[in-house]
Amino acid sequence: MAGAKAPPRTPIVVQTVPETLSGNDDGSAADFSSDTKLVEVYTTVTDNRGRYVDNLTGTQFTLLSGKDPQKIMGVESQTSDLSVALLLDTTGSMVDTIASLKRAAIKLIDSLRPGDSVAVYSFSDQVTEIAAFTTDRGISKNAVMNARPFGNTALYDAVARMGHELTGRSGKKVVIVFTDGRDTSSLLTVNAAIERAKTAGVPVYTIAEGDATKSPDLLAQLAAISNATGGVSFQVRNPDDMTAVFERVAEDLAHGYLLFFQPLSEGDHTWHEIRVTVGGQKDLRIRAREGYYP
Repeated sequence: MAGAKAPPRTPIVVQTVPETLSGNDDGSAADFSSDTKLVEVYTTVTDNRGRYVDNLTGTQFTLLSGKDPQKIMGVESQTSDLSVALLLDTTGSMVDTIASLKRAAIKLIDSLRPGDSVAVYSFSDQVTEIAAFTTDRGISKNAVMNARPFGNTALYDAVARMGHELTGRSGKKVVIVFTDGRDTSSLLTVNAAIERAKTAGVPVYTIAEGDATKSPDLLAQLAAISNATGGVSFQVRNPDDMTAVFERVAEDLAHGYLLFFQPLSEGDHTWHEIRVTVGGQKDLRIRAREGYYP
C-alpha cells in the first residue's frame, strides 16, 4: 500500500529532459542541455473553497526534498500541452457497462485542448495499445469505440506498464485508469505496481466502478497509487454517474503546474519525500507527488 517499501530490484529512472524546455520563473523559455536529468513534480493548487489557483509564478513555489530546499529549474503552467494515456478495463465483466464507459471516455477526449495528445490502451489479461499518442481526436475516439470486453483482469501489470509507455515524452503527462474489479491475472504484486508508478512520477487518476467499489482493499490500493503520484482517486457508484466523474477528471486536467528540479545526489537510490509550498497566499491546498528516487 502507500507505506510499502521499494523492492531492491526496481530500476530507478529520472526523466531526461529534451534539448529545450519552456518555462522559466518569469514564463520565458528555459534551455537545458539534453543530458540534464531533472525530477518532474506535478502540482495542483486550490484554495479553501476548492477553486483552482492558476496565476502562480515559479518564484512563488518552494520545493523541499526532505528538509533541503531545491532550486526550481523550470515551470510549465496549466496552458502547456498535455499527454493523456487512457487505460480502460475491457475485461469480460465490463459487458453491461462498456457502452457507458465509451461515452464518458469520448466526452473526456472532446474536452481536451487541440494541442493535447491522447493514447488509448485497454487491459484484460494483458495491455493492448489501441491507438498511439495523437492529437487527432477521430483516431482516439475510434480507438475507444473499438474496445471489446473479454478476459480476466491484470490491473497491476497495466498500471506498471504505463510509466514505461510515457518515458521519453516531454512536457506534462497523465495516466487515467478505469477498472471495475479486482486484479486476477497480474504477474506483478500491488506493491511492485505502486513502486513503479511512484518511480515514474506521472500523476495517475484512478476510477473504480462496479465490483471495484465494493472492495475496500482495492479502493485503498487505487488511492495509494493516485496519492503517491499526485493524481486523484474516484469512484462511480452508478453507471449513470460515469460521465460526471470523467468530467471531474477533465476539469482537473485543465489546471496544475509542472515543476522541474535537479537532484543534488544522483548516486543516491533511496526514497526522498517531496513537499511543495506556495508563498504569498493563505489557505491553499497543494497536491503533488509524495517523493522520488534520484
